[in-house]
Amino acid sequence: MIAIIDYNMGNLASVQNAFAKLGKETVVESDPKKFHLYDKLVLPGVGAFGDAMEHLRERDMIDSIKSFAASGKPMLGICLGMQLLFESSEEFGSHAGLGLIQGRVEHFDTAKFEEPLKVPHMGWNRMFTKEHPLFEGLDDEHYLYFVHTYHVKCANDEDIIGETYYGYKFTSAVAHGNIMGIQPHPEKSHKNGLAILKNFIEL
Repeated sequence: MIAIIDYNMGNLASVQNAFAKLGKETVVESDPKKFHLYDKLVLPGVGAFGDAMEHLRERDMIDSIKSFAASGKPMLGICLGMQLLFESSEEFGSHAGLGLIQGRVEHFDTAKFEEPLKVPHMGWNRMFTKEHPLFEGLDDEHYLYFVHTYHVKCANDEDIIGETYYGYKFTSAVAHGNIMGIQPHPEKSHKNGLAILKNFIEL
């Protein structure tokens, strides 16, 4: 069974509906004491990094998420949920993250272009991927739907499994063992997004 973490910072219904389209029942779970009961966890997220971490702290979810990650079971962060997997973020100040993947979250560097890069990065864009079970059956470049102003910067290149160009190359998918994350919204990315979720189901 797959649980979608409910910490009041994600489009839970859209993610759950995407899994339902694939015939997979999921549970929206708000009790961190039950996380260990599930086979897989999904950490969605929409909003600001600092607010999200505060919501996780208020609900006593941080240690349970870390324990689940340490168990070796598959875990997927989506959009802001992917960014929360990292050590820190510079969004509206400096904030500590879950620290499950080494690296940080940075604002798009909009000032180094003759015409400033427009943010948020919104809409369809290509992801260029490395070989990974999450992308089984997909081309090594495919379009997915993005909405974000910040992006991750991995400390270790081996954790990068997907990259996208928006003004410059940035990391758009990561994997560190059983811990995975994708910056685009699979639930808004039609067949390519559903293919990624299907692959997650089958891990």
